[in-house]
Amino acid sequence: MAKSVGSFLRESAQDAAKTCRGGWRVLVDKGPSQFQFWLIALAIGIGAGFGALAFRKAIHWLQSTLYGTEDLTHLHSFAGTLSWYWLLLIPMGGGLAVGLILHFFTPDGRARSVADVIQGAALYEGRVERKAGVASALASLITLASGGSTGREGPVVHMAGVLASWVSDRINASGITGRDLLGCAVAAAVSASFNAPIAGALFALEVVLRHFAVHAFAPIVIASVAGTVISRLEFGDVTEFTLPTATALQFYQELPAFLLLGGVCGFVAVALMWTIFWADDVASHMQQDWSIPRWLRPVIAGTMLGGLAIWFPHIIGVGYETISAALTGQLVLYEAVVFTILKVIAVSITMGGRMGGGVFSPALMVGALTGLAFGLIATAIFPDVSGTTTLYALAGLGAVAAAVLGAPISTTLIVFEMTGDWQTGLAVMVAVSISTALSSRLVDQSFFLSQLERRGVHIAAGPQAYLLAICSVASVMRRTDDARAAPEDRCWEMVSEGSYVDGNATLESVMPMFETSGAAFVPVVTLGGEGQPPELLGAVFHVDALRAFNKALAATAAEEHS
Repeated sequence: MAKSVGSFLRESAQDAAKTCRGGWRVLVDKGPSQFQFWLIALAIGIGAGFGALAFRKAIHWLQSTLYGTEDLTHLHSFAGTLSWYWLLLIPMGGGLAVGLILHFFTPDGRARSVADVIQGAALYEGRVERKAGVASALASLITLASGGSTGREGPVVHMAGVLASWVSDRINASGITGRDLLGCAVAAAVSASFNAPIAGALFALEVVLRHFAVHAFAPIVIASVAGTVISRLEFGDVTEFTLPTATALQFYQELPAFLLLGGVCGFVAVALMWTIFWADDVASHMQQDWSIPRWLRPVIAGTMLGGLAIWFPHIIGVGYETISAALTGQLVLYEAVVFTILKVIAVSITMGGRMGGGVFSPALMVGALTGLAFGLIATAIFPDVSGTTTLYALAGLGAVAAAVLGAPISTTLIVFEMTGDWQTGLAVMVAVSISTALSSRLVDQSFFLSQLERRGVHIAAGPQAYLLAICSVASVMRRTDDARAAPEDRCWEMVSEGSYVDGNATLESVMPMFETSGAAFVPVVTLGGEGQPPELLGAVFHVDALRAFNKALAATAAEEHS
């Protein structure tokens, strides 16, 4: 009897192992079913949540080690007591470490962030660079711990994208599945970072996937909840910021003030973005003109930050202490204005110096300070119809952040979830709507999409602009041995006239040629080395290019509305 029971158990174990192996093969070959996909989304949510938690605690540990204090909620107050040379040397040393990491482990010496995740979702089937992503996470960790004036959300989002890309490659995920898994990872990372499950899910849909398709909603919500649970197991169900008293509109007559605040915050957000881009351009020109090694660029930025921190330690790190001071009305008008200007300068130095980090937390700080300054002025001019200045600080916080991120829905919700104050919805929504409407007219919708536009990646204009960049000429052209091939004599005539396209090109480069020349086809060649003639591969016909483009548009529309 014992033998038969043992034999039964062994056979059962063998059958279970065979079933698991068979299920894995099905998963790899055919992709996950809906239920399997939800389980994968849950696993990714847990993994991204732990990744965000580990990143946050690593910053805390390294920052407390470098600056010698465990109370990082009052870091800038403690930094003000340090000797000036420590304030200079710590960010300088951090810049050196960041420069070496990015020099050796990225192809261009640039830290990856949210813009690269958006690009991966749109152009690369939900995949991001894994090696450069890991290096960027480490570089951003050192940047934030050593006094860099950026935020942690950008590195965390890209780190989650690395996890999703690894899983997508392992299960041979299609483009739709890969993008959904990327959205799951991003949602979990954001929700774990800010204890904001609703905003985390909507951030992934609104900013990264840029659609609200039903098929993506359930797995993204599952992952977002999983990330939040991981965060709350460690930190509890607490908000990031605590407001001192209830903030509510005193009279509906006060709403026009928040309309005006939204306009002011829109201009401030644009000024922040333009300053960052200007700093990056100036640093790049100086690096090129003076032949500065790219690993030295973050060192110079760290030195500049250290010099600024000697006089104004408020610029060090993420800046949550200053945000809390603004939201609780502990700053006077002079301090709010000066700290806003200094933060914009510090963020521009950090990001222009390619030190890594995100822009969301700096936008929160700039917004809170702008709102507080506006509120102090408004309540002084109209004391009888004004609420508290902290209400203006809260609305300004959301308005600038929403304009920078180009995400009014998720930013509005993340403000509520980070403060626990749901009673100020009218004020925040009014300010956010005006700021995003204004800023989107002055930049390419958001900071991230403007970054991509500066790199020549046209995602802001929509699928009709960027889908041409993912359709290769080689996949559309008719080869020379095709029965419907273009006449070779005419192809060579066009090549001699300079009208041809390389075999590695995309439809993005060939479609303008059809528009300007009116030709029915364009020859496709492989360019030889110096002194060698090109090799004719075939020709891409206008009708074939349009057919491929329409097919890609239809597939994108089907994904966004399924």
